[in-house]
Amino acid sequence: MMRDTDLWQRWLVPLCLLALYFIWGATYIAMYFAIESFPPFMMAAIRFSVAGFLLYGFLRWHGAPAPQPREWLGAAAVGIMLLTIGNVAVAVAQKTVSTSVAAMAIATVPLWIAMFSSFWGESHSGREWLGILLGMLGAAVLAAGSTLQASPEGALLIVLAAVSWAFGSVWSKHLPMPHGMMASAAQMLTGGAVLIVLSLVLGESWPASVSEKSLWAMIFLVLFGSIVAYSAYQYLLKTVRPALATSNTFVNPVVAMFLGVWLANEVIDARELTALAIIISGVLLVMPFRAKTEI
Repeated sequence: MMRDTDLWQRWLVPLCLLALYFIWGATYIAMYFAIESFPPFMMAAIRFSVAGFLLYGFLRWHGAPAPQPREWLGAAAVGIMLLTIGNVAVAVAQKTVSTSVAAMAIATVPLWIAMFSSFWGESHSGREWLGILLGMLGAAVLAAGSTLQASPEGALLIVLAAVSWAFGSVWSKHLPMPHGMMASAAQMLTGGAVLIVLSLVLGESWPASVSEKSLWAMIFLVLFGSIVAYSAYQYLLKTVRPALATSNTFVNPVVAMFLGVWLANEVIDARELTALAIIISGVLLVMPFRAKTEI
């Protein structure tokens, strides 16, 4: 008979994947809207500091223990890699890189993760490698039909974001970390604190006016992009194989594409539908997941 924990995981993993696919697919557009009013480092500092504070307070109120000093250090290392470098590099790059190109460049994350995880002795099946390569091929086909608006500096920042995010994700599995969702809260608090310092050092100033679009984008980024989706990502990193945990990087550009149709009246052509079919095929190849204890 299936245990309650196994039944819960059976449903929780697909729900977490859906959160990553659709919520993080929308965050590229949300960040683009948010930086219309907020400077990029300030935007990220507000996003992660507020989200971390809310999640930390909620968990402590429900009896979760505070992280130990060594766990704070582990959380800070991952928070800096994923949030301070990985996330903000994307936000800064979006000043000169189109949203679709930014999302598609991040599709290289699974390959970087596969390379970095091999440093710790983790192997990958041929099926997973094929799924990863198909996902990247689909992203490339999608990119070929876009305007490819990107400066050299912006492109370099996107690559830096992908590498930092991938290394931080792999490293997080080997560092002392708070239990459960407290890891997400600690990472956002520490990453947000670094971002506040950077925003002050860079002399970013509070915007003279904040548009309604930017305000709603910030609310979405705090509640859904950070608290919900980031916590889901941390759970998947500890539960399923890396290829599946990062499969969102293939799906996110597709979600961004359809949101462009909905919000900006863009048109989907045959090339984009072909890219969608290739990407879905790649995701299906990495989809038969197993719990970490079964690997």
